[in-house]
Amino acid sequence: MRVTQDATEGQNENQRGDGVITDATAESQERALAVVHRLLTEHGIRAHRHTTISLGLYGNHVNLPTWPNRPDSRTWVKRHPPELTVIGSLGRRDITVTMGPRSGCYLVSFRNGADLRTVRQEQPEKVVDLILAARGT
Repeated sequence: MRVTQDATEGQNENQRGDGVITDATAESQERALAVVHRLLTEHGIRAHRHTTISLGLYGNHVNLPTWPNRPDSRTWVKRHPPELTVIGSLGRRDITVTMGPRSGCYLVSFRNGADLRTVRQEQPEKVVDLILAARGT
């Protein structure tokens, strides 16, 4: 199972403290990253979108009879923020694009850079421009 990086902008009703987001937020972020992915593909840049979902199953440990209205096993599903990763010439993850949990902006982080670039969601072409500039193309 892959571990994703928690967003740095804080929490709101769409994200819990452990990096888990709601289904609606995940779908919205997936659509926004799909736009950037399509634009990168048009420029011949190799990128991958990743979605991390944690699934769990646990049962009652008590050996009592199970009531008809109470299931004997329970499940949980946690959705983590999706990522778009740009693969460099050596096959390594050079750039990661995620979405800000509160602002909805694109968050662009570079492998060799310490800074995190923020781009408004209405401007996916600027994300592509940042990536092109970082790759020197």
